[in-house]
Amino acid sequence: MTTNTAEPRTGTTDAPRRAVKETGGTLNVFSHAFLILWVVLAAGPLIWVAATAFRPSVEILSDPMGWPTSFEWENFTNAWSKANIGQYTINSLILLCGSLTGTMLLGSMAAYVIARFTFPGNRFVFLLFAGGMMFPVILALVPLFAVMENFGLLDTRQGLMVAYIAYSLPFTTFFLTSFFRTLPTGVQEAAMVDGASHTRTFFQIMLPMAKPGLVSIGIFNFLGQWNQYLLPLLLNNEEESKYVLPQGLAALAVSQGYRGDWGALFAGLTIAMVPVLVVYAVFQRQVQAGLTAGALK
Repeated sequence: MTTNTAEPRTGTTDAPRRAVKETGGTLNVFSHAFLILWVVLAAGPLIWVAATAFRPSVEILSDPMGWPTSFEWENFTNAWSKANIGQYTINSLILLCGSLTGTMLLGSMAAYVIARFTFPGNRFVFLLFAGGMMFPVILALVPLFAVMENFGLLDTRQGLMVAYIAYSLPFTTFFLTSFFRTLPTGVQEAAMVDGASHTRTFFQIMLPMAKPGLVSIGIFNFLGQWNQYLLPLLLNNEEESKYVLPQGLAALAVSQGYRGDWGALFAGLTIAMVPVLVVYAVFQRQVQAGLTAGALK
């Protein structure tokens, strides 16, 4: 009968594990520190603007980085009515109702055809939309102005809607084409066998299945069109009553800078931020699902 007198070599096996744990802990500390710094840099200015909107102009000039000692709700009243931020907001909402609807409808239809049907020039059309994303809009301002003037669309909501749709359509089609390709083909084929037309198949079957992608690209288009300043400045600069919100904020910054009503200026900025934050907070899960759906499938 023999006994094993060899001592267990715990030191040689625990050392690599201990080193891995120490390395992982160090990486976690750096990653958490970076995330905290990123949150401060991203949310800090927003919190400062919102807090400054409740301060009197005298306090803003004397202590720009201070916190409000009293809530000046009059700043929002002045910004909404006297500075016409309310009218500019309504103009932007009306414009987005048409441009966002047109962008999503045309973009989804084009993406569905490119992704699901094979025809001569399919690849060329897809690359044409992809190439549109690489074309800076600033290079098309002069010919765009001439075209809009010839068609009588300057200083009109219809002209801005067309420009917004053309500006957003390449990325929308490119994004949704990749998303439609990830959807199963069996459902579409079954609908066609049952006698459903291409139109019915698209609107009643494929669009509901593509809801995560539609919501994601819709959020991006909303943000881009809501914050658009260059196109309205070029195509909608005749009547101040037709200004969209970015134009109105720029005009407010100039006028309030001379009047010294800085509280109304920051109140206007806060009003402009609220719709964007609300939309993202409501559809946050859908945006994440839409961005990761292609990778998961």
